[in-house]
Amino acid sequence: MSRKPSQPELLQVDDLEVRLTRKGIRNLHLRVKPPDGRVEVSAPWHLADEAVSSFVRERRGWIERRRAELRDSPQAQAAAASPEEVAQWRAVVEACVPALVAAWEPIMGVRAGKLAYRNMTSRWGSCQPATGRICINVRLALYPPECLEYVVVHELCHLRERGHGPRFRALMDAYLPDWRQRRDKLR
Repeated sequence: MSRKPSQPELLQVDDLEVRLTRKGIRNLHLRVKPPDGRVEVSAPWHLADEAVSSFVRERRGWIERRRAELRDSPQAQAAAASPEEVAQWRAVVEACVPALVAAWEPIMGVRAGKLAYRNMTSRWGSCQPATGRICINVRLALYPPECLEYVVVHELCHLRERGHGPRFRALMDAYLPDWRQRRDKLR
């Protein structure tokens, strides 16, 4: 009989607060979560708190390096942005997207409807195939230009294929062969 994961509990490891969840697993798993660098550990049911604490202490250098990377990331910049900064990102994205859409529509044989721009926390873009409306995240202004182009092509592909299955991936491969590398820069 397998048990459900426990509710996360807080474990203090020196000056570090660790969110600990116990599960039916064999090994410890350590994560540093964006945007604030929260430390999370998943541990087997039987493992003592002191063993978890020791594991975290041994990896303290990695935790601090990962937290530094997160502090300098576009995600952290976006989380701490002022309304003025968001407005600047919107202006940049609004200036670039129409030209990208105009360039890609004839290549892909599609026609976008209304273009919209929002400051979104969980997605880079969205597409409503029925209306052709495409919404682009203004936070893309914080990333290299090829990431914005990737999102535009991705959303235009949804005008031909709704889901993210094999046909969608084949379209992305045909139009933007390096799309996976571009996507990875957004992670």
